[in-house]
Amino acid sequence: MDHRADTYIGGRWVESTGEDVIAVIDPSTGQCVATVRESSTGDMDAAVAAAERARPVLREMPPEERAALLDRVAEELEARLGGMAELISSEMGMPRRHCADYQVRTAIRTFRNTALAVRGMDFSERLGGSTVVREPVGVVAAMTPWNFPLLQTAAKLGPALAAGCPVVLKPSEITPLDACVLAEAVHAAGAPPGALNVVFGNGLHVGEYMTRHPGTAMVSLTGSTRAGRRVAQLAAESIKRVTLELGGKSAAVVLPGGDLAAAVERSVRTVVINTGQTCTALTRLLVPFESLADAEQLVAAALARYRVGRSDDPAADVGPLASANQRHRVTDHLERALVDGARPIWAYPDEELPRSGFFAGPAAFAVSDPRIALAQQEVFGPVLAVIPYVGEDEAVAIANGTPYGLAAAVWSADEDHALGVAARIEAGSIEINGAPFNGLAPFGGYKQSGYGRELGAHGIAQFTELKAIQTRAAGAR
Repeated sequence: MDHRADTYIGGRWVESTGEDVIAVIDPSTGQCVATVRESSTGDMDAAVAAAERARPVLREMPPEERAALLDRVAEELEARLGGMAELISSEMGMPRRHCADYQVRTAIRTFRNTALAVRGMDFSERLGGSTVVREPVGVVAAMTPWNFPLLQTAAKLGPALAAGCPVVLKPSEITPLDACVLAEAVHAAGAPPGALNVVFGNGLHVGEYMTRHPGTAMVSLTGSTRAGRRVAQLAAESIKRVTLELGGKSAAVVLPGGDLAAAVERSVRTVVINTGQTCTALTRLLVPFESLADAEQLVAAALARYRVGRSDDPAADVGPLASANQRHRVTDHLERALVDGARPIWAYPDEELPRSGFFAGPAAFAVSDPRIALAQQEVFGPVLAVIPYVGEDEAVAIANGTPYGLAAAVWSADEDHALGVAARIEAGSIEINGAPFNGLAPFGGYKQSGYGRELGAHGIAQFTELKAIQTRAAGAR
């Protein structure tokens, strides 16, 4: 078992002065696999001070040098891929055979895509008699979740460094270990001391202190809508810049004539991979009423092909939920769905679930009332709601009829028609007929899914301030 009492501040590991110890639990077994020491207010002050010292260094670094730094970070992570995948698997439970691709390689691509994006950005432009420049916003407090810990960090750290901003990172207290390896990779890549600093702890103590800290200019959070609401409230006290990537209840809309089988396969996969702990999972499958029976048969057959098992099981497709609390949340939703009138389509046999750990098997329900909790609230577990509709207008209304607006999908035999429906859906990222995710496009949500955008040039721009410098140029008004 690894016991860590240090944290990464100013380019080196220093002894933490915090008193509390955080236990890292392997969700496959329920056993403690490591501990880290929670950061004290003194540790956090030191981390912010180190970031402030790095600020002028990063600010003066040309964009090409920042891009090269991000490429080197990607190379360092590539060299650590196997160990990092195993570490993340032990922290949050995704089967090891999937972790390298879904958890680590996605983060590596994000660093490389960010490097590509910053090379194509112009941080200065002429506009009439003005020169408009983009400048780094300052020290960033980045708070990341446990479901995709390395990827979500890459989506914040990469654009922040690309913009010239140093970062104080607070990873989830459930998954703190991968942040230690990331710090080593960033150090080995030659980042200026203080460009990345890491503090440990929960949101109530460490997260709120970092949000209120007078030395942080911006807070970037990925987490629950409740956490986002709290961060926004605290940041408003000092008018900090805030970006929030929060929950989702994403709809896959299958239009008449659309490829129902492909839509089912895609939706089911997003719901079961990572045990449904994915904010963009297509957890609501909307089908024409006349196709409901066919959709149910396809969903049951698709779910039956996935095997649940411990993270070290080489045959497992679906691992445990990340924590006992998360399992409790999912099982509560399953019980409530029956009370609310949802009809079971398929459920993983309880007797085939591992006896230890935090497991909940995949399940699907037919939902006639899209207002029930299962169709409105983010379960964050491997649960699919199949919802019939009558007419395209009703399909759009159901798709838009939740507090969220993070992602969606549309399936149609006519791509132009699908684009027209996508234009009516209130979501920040919409795929047509299973089109692949584009890591250079902006990512973020509508409504209670948050505000601000991550990834690509739009993500980098979030970490900048605009300054207009007026001159007496010809034609100015």
